[in-house]
Parts: sequence; C-alpha cells; structure tokens
Amino acid sequence: MEQSIRDTLGSARVRRGADIGLAVGLALLALVDLALSSDATSWGGRGPLQVCLALGCTLPLAWRVRYPIATVVVITAAGGLLVAVAAPHQAPFEVFIGSVLASYSIGAHTAGRRRWLGLGLMFGVGLPFMVAADSNGMASGNALAPTAWLTGAWAVGAIIRGRRLRTAELELLTAELAQQRDLQAQAAVAVERGRIARELHDVVAHNVSMMVVQAGAADRVLEGDQPDVRRALAAIAGTGRETVDEMRLLLGVVRSDEGAGLSPQPGLGDLDQLVSNVRSAGLDVDLRVEGERSTLSPGVDLSAYRIVQEALTNVLKHAGTASVEVTVRYGNGAVQVEVCDDGRPSEHIAGGGNGLIGMRERVAMLGGEFRAGARRDGGYAVFARLPIAGPAA
Repeated sequence: MEQSIRDTLGSARVRRGADIGLAVGLALLALVDLALSSDATSWGGRGPLQVCLALGCTLPLAWRVRYPIATVVVITAAGGLLVAVAAPHQAPFEVFIGSVLASYSIGAHTAGRRRWLGLGLMFGVGLPFMVAADSNGMASGNALAPTAWLTGAWAVGAIIRGRRLRTAELELLTAELAQQRDLQAQAAVAVERGRIARELHDVVAHNVSMMVVQAGAADRVLEGDQPDVRRALAAIAGTGRETVDEMRLLLGVVRSDEGAGLSPQPGLGDLDQLVSNVRSAGLDVDLRVEGERSTLSPGVDLSAYRIVQEALTNVLKHAGTASVEVTVRYGNGAVQVEVCDDGRPSEHIAGGGNGLIGMRERVAMLGGEFRAGARRDGGYAVFARLPIAGPAA
C-alpha cells in the first residue's frame, strides 16, 4: 500500500515537472521568436504588450492539469488579443500550440458540466477577438481551421480521459478479482485442513484407543502386585484418553511439515491388517467379504476403509469387550460396509461424535447412503453404501 502511494506521488511529480518544463520551454521559444523576428509582423510589433501576451499564451500551461478551465481562459484571452493585434497577419505558431494544448487539457482533465463549461468559455472568450481580427482585415475563413483544431483537441482529450478511466476501472476490477481469488484459495485451504483433520482423527484416535485398551488388558493379566508397572500402565491409559480428548478439541489446527514423505493411503485391501491390530487389542472381530471384488476409485476405497476403522475404534472405546462382525459386500455398482457389535452403545455414540460426523461427511461427499444406530437385539450397527465409481456414478 505504501509503495503504491509512493509510486502515485512520484508519477504526479513527474507530470508536474513535465508541464512546467513544457510551459517554460514554449515561453522561451516565443520570446526568442519575438526577439529575433525581423519585422515582428506576426506579433503585431515588438513591445511590452507583445512580451506579456507571449508569456500569457504559454506559461499558464504549467497549471493545465490542476486548473484546466482557468488555464484555457487565460491562454484564449491572451492568444485572441495577440491575433487581433497582429491582424491581418497570421499569429505566431506558439499561440496556436498553447491554445491547442489548453483545449486538450479541458477534455482530458475535466468531466461532466465542467468540460462543456470549459469548451464554452474557450470559444466565448476567443470569439470577440476573432471578430476584432476580422474587422482588421483578416479573412473570416482563417478562423475555421483554428476552430476545428481546438474542437478536435478537446474531443481527443475527452476520449483519452474516458480510456484512462476505463483502464483504472479494469485495474480495480483486476485487484478485486485477485482478492477474491485469494479468498477462494483461503477457503480451499480451510476445506483441506478440515479433511486432513478428519484423517488425523481417523488414524490417531484409532491407534491411541488401541494403546489404551492394550494397557488396560496388560494391567488385568499382570501377575502379582508390581505396583510400579501398574502405575505405569495406568499412566499410559490415562494419558491416552487425555490425548484423544485434546485431539478432538484441536481438530481445526493442522500443522503441515513441508518435505515430509507421503505414505500410500489405505484401502479395503488393508482390512485384514486392521482387523488383526484390533484383535490384538482384545476385541473379537470377524471379517467377511461377499461378492466379487471390484476395482474402486481411490476416494471410495479410502473412505470405506476409514469408515470401518472409525467404527471399530468406537467399539473399542464404548462397547468394551463386545464381539464385532465386519461385512464388506460388492455388487450392483456399489460397495457396502457394515460393522455390527453386540455391546451396549453409550449415549455419546448414539448422539454422534466427531467420528460419526466424519463418516457421514465422507459418504455424503461420495453420493452414498449412511446409517448408524442401536440394533433391536442389542449392540450397535454402522452401515455405509458407496458407489464403486465415486460421485459421478
């Protein structure tokens, strides 16, 4: 922002310096022409009046941007008077140049009523001098060319101003689009952070829960008192439970380490290993696969695996030593996963925690069907049906 302001101020100083240089250079050129002219007929003589008129036709150009209307009035009055004094001879070209630049400034640096007011004053001030010049013997047709030049310069200035304004509008629009693009990028990052947070919850909560269960199992089968070992196992279990609770509070904060290697994402083909890990934690799990295995899209394969993983994690945390049946069915353009246990679900599970929310979001994203709830004959069931080809199916 500060750099933009400095650039704007620098450009304004350059334009101001250019206008001053133009005005001073044209004034010096007029004075040299007046001094070196052999008979000074185009100036109507060589005296103080001509010097003042020469300066009046040129020096006001230094203020043509700040005060365009005042500039055109002064230059038109001085130039018109000089034309009347020099009649019937043609006025010097410095008068013509100053008038054309002043007329251009009216079109380029004013808008609306002020632009038309400047045009009216330019001809209103210059008209009496044209009449005076005509009475001094200047042909009336000579006034047509200056009128055309002045009107054309005014029109060119107006066109350039319009283009300049449209360019500024496009630059502003480009800046707004860039800002919107940044906001969209931030939104995409937020969505991705949410996805990564769910992935962390699925993996870390599952593994930590198994650590807690295994620590409890080790405490139960430990022979003898061994108070130090029991305290260590209790500390492991307590710390694990606290870790899971804290992680649920920090799901929105995801730290990405650049350069970290990316391990392959699991799928339904890794369920045997998952079930083996859960069994080692003391949970009785039976895995059945029905139907002919189909090739799944990566998103469906990962989501189905995560749903089973989260369901088994919930059983570990809330159903104690229940037995679990995991069923995977292929067929009819979809894959179904069902996890049923015979334990006693807690109110937390029935109400839906972060795990169930994540499962519902995954299934909804893929255009599938999801159900979770208590079974009539006891226990809890999680069911998900996912299109094999993903959302497009």
